[in-house]
Amino acid sequence: MNDKPSPESQSFAALVLAADRTGKDPITRHTGAACKAFAPVAGIPMIIRVLDTLAACESINQIILCGPPESLLHHCPELQQRIASGQVTWLANLDSPSRSAERGLSIVPDDTPVLITTADHALLTPAMVQEFLNASRTAAGDAMVGTVTEQAIAAAFPGAKRTIIRLRDGGYRGCNLYAFRSRGRALVRFWQQAEDLRKNPVKLIARVLGFKTVLSYCFGLLTLQQGVAAVSEKSGVAIQVLVLSDACAGIDVDKVADLQLAESLLSQQQR
Repeated sequence: MNDKPSPESQSFAALVLAADRTGKDPITRHTGAACKAFAPVAGIPMIIRVLDTLAACESINQIILCGPPESLLHHCPELQQRIASGQVTWLANLDSPSRSAERGLSIVPDDTPVLITTADHALLTPAMVQEFLNASRTAAGDAMVGTVTEQAIAAAFPGAKRTIIRLRDGGYRGCNLYAFRSRGRALVRFWQQAEDLRKNPVKLIARVLGFKTVLSYCFGLLTLQQGVAAVSEKSGVAIQVLVLSDACAGIDVDKVADLQLAESLLSQQQR
């Protein structure tokens, strides 16, 4: 008798990246918080909003937090309490997002699928996460990346300025939602190699995409499928992009304007 859960019912471990990379972060300066993850959004620290969302998802059975530094944890007693109770496993962050992600993955059994997100995803909801995980379970790839379309962003937030990757078949914005099966974890190591080359743009382009793909993008010829195929080939990982229905999945809190937008949306939801 095989008691191993089917892919359709298997639970995920969730890994949240929550390290500050600079003391000049605009959200930290604007709010006076000890670190970006602790910045309040409508009165609740961002990290607590994300952890509450993940805890409410029936598909997640473990939550790992990488960062903020241990010396800052006392600034958020609610987070300290969750760590002490075992609701959240805390790990010290390393010197880059990819290395922190690799460290988090190292404590999750290889046969357990993993969701990775970030502490600044203040508008993340259980419905968004569940939609992404449900799609990830049936996706053909080993690594899944969440995105929303430019049209959805423009319809939900007319006039808002967001970073969009514009391709021949439309514009897309990432959602800071990633899912990895066992073989997909190699993409994190590929990400690390790309980070190591960030000061050498020529090598970075050649390593991550290849010049042919970059030229296609520059001339407006690259489609989403072609871009994903190029990264899959370079990384050796089958990647699939999943388009989510809620435009709010594409909103993270990087700038003061993002914070103001998030607080406005949350205020509307509470009415």
